[in-house]
Amino acid sequence: MLKLKPNCECCDRDLPPDSNEAMICSFECTFCASCATTVLGGICPNCGGNLVPRPIRPTVLLQKYPASSERHLRPQPCTGPR
Repeated sequence: MLKLKPNCECCDRDLPPDSNEAMICSFECTFCASCATTVLGGICPNCGGNLVPRPIRPTVLLQKYPASSERHLRPQPCTGPR
């Protein structure tokens, strides 16, 4: 089950569980759409995988399966793929 991390690891922008702006890689590294496209070029700087839109968990299931509250932030400045 996806953790649904609460923020962009690059700019720390809030990304609630229903956000259409959240992008993830296969390891669930999480970035906002702006950073994913303009800063990272669609590639995860942690693993080198592609970034895709994060699915939205239905509101009715968030009580039983809540989103993560643990924030992750990469060292600044956030740069493109390694």
